[in-house]
Amino acid sequence: MATNQSLQTGDKPIQLYSLATPNGQKIGIALEELGLEYDAHLIDISKDIQYEDWFKKLNPNSKIPVLVDRQPTGDDKQPLTLFESGAILIYLADKTGKFLAPTGTRQRYETIEWLMWQMGGVGPMFGQANHFHRAAKEQIEYAKKRYLDEAKRLLKVLDTQLGSTGSYVSGNDYTIADMAIFPWVQFFTKNYQDKLDDNAYPNVDKWLKVIGDRPQVKKGLKVCSKDG
Repeated sequence: MATNQSLQTGDKPIQLYSLATPNGQKIGIALEELGLEYDAHLIDISKDIQYEDWFKKLNPNSKIPVLVDRQPTGDDKQPLTLFESGAILIYLADKTGKFLAPTGTRQRYETIEWLMWQMGGVGPMFGQANHFHRAAKEQIEYAKKRYLDEAKRLLKVLDTQLGSTGSYVSGNDYTIADMAIFPWVQFFTKNYQDKLDDNAYPNVDKWLKVIGDRPQVKKGLKVCSKDG
């Protein structure tokens, strides 16, 4: 579906091109938590805007989110364009010195470890489960069961980890790992509640409440929302 949309920019240092899906919401949350000035531009992927030439210049992989920092850190003052939400989260945390421990510390790598767990596990598996249960034109029971079972397994992994730390995903501190995992888990537990065992993930439930009550998280979830 072709559109006449072209690259939009505002006057803030950071430009965000995204949509309020779980993958996009991570960055909205981070920008709000970090208190950075940014302009948000909604990319309606249902209209295939992400495949247009102007967007592919930002991300050749045609996925949201994309972030452009016109005031990057370091000696190179040229605007920095980043795609892949995990890379964006690490960059923003390093830029501000918040929500990710310094290089060389155990806490930093444990946080990145759980961030990569979300990128390689929760996102793809929850996404596939949602696709085969709600979007697939053909009902494939094997695929539905496979991805739902894997989503449940991942939720149990998270629940066990949260029970171990007693607070946040990678330890005592709220980090970019929590910001990355939260939107996916909130989406999945809300939309597939009838397929999950009652009280199976008590630590996850508590964690969802703690993070979901943060004002910055509430605001970040709405960034680039079609609902305005």
